[in-house]
Amino acid sequence: MSETSPKTVRVRIWDLPTRIFHWVLVLAVAASVATAHVGGNAMEWHFRCGYLIFTLLAFRLLWGFVGGRWSRFASFLYMPPTLLRYLRGGELPGEHMEAGHNPLGSLSVFALLGLLILQVATGLVADDEIASQGPLNKFVSSAFASTATFWHADIGQWILIALIAMHVSAIFYYLHGKQTNLLRPMIGGDKVLPAGTPAATDSAATRLVALVVVLACACAVAWVVGQGE
Repeated sequence: MSETSPKTVRVRIWDLPTRIFHWVLVLAVAASVATAHVGGNAMEWHFRCGYLIFTLLAFRLLWGFVGGRWSRFASFLYMPPTLLRYLRGGELPGEHMEAGHNPLGSLSVFALLGLLILQVATGLVADDEIASQGPLNKFVSSAFASTATFWHADIGQWILIALIAMHVSAIFYYLHGKQTNLLRPMIGGDKVLPAGTPAATDSAATRLVALVVVLACACAVAWVVGQGE
């Protein structure tokens, strides 16, 4: 039996670059947390994961302005009145809140992106005073480095883990409580939505643009890291 009906159609919501970003980021963050807890020689891989996350975040920030419709920040940057109306169950015609990130989901996305940016920034200047030192540590005072290290390895790490746990819990809630699979669209790209829902552009041209953007971000990250050598 088809999932669609005369009033619903399959709509491309997540373009391929956004989907690749999402899953690579999941793996990179998991590897980063794991290697941090292992310590020792694994710290070399912790730094590599950090540089990869740095690149991914730089790409996502740019893609939030030039990516597919539902990947752009403008599509899920909701004002407080809209969030309150959503919580009351109200949605105006043409808002399509369930197409991309809904107002609650957008809070989670921005919180995760913001915290990851902070984790990368503090990691670049951190110094555990044993064997590991961020590549940009020499540009900051020892007091600043100490504060950054404490945040990066302690408070920031546990807040990140808590946010990830909340994110995963929300996915399970939607799956079992609302019968909505949020993972499937992030794998295949499409959602079954009311006819007339605008689709994201996901063409060969946009994918080429994404490749150029991510390569530029990788070069920029390599340059930033290289400043500490």
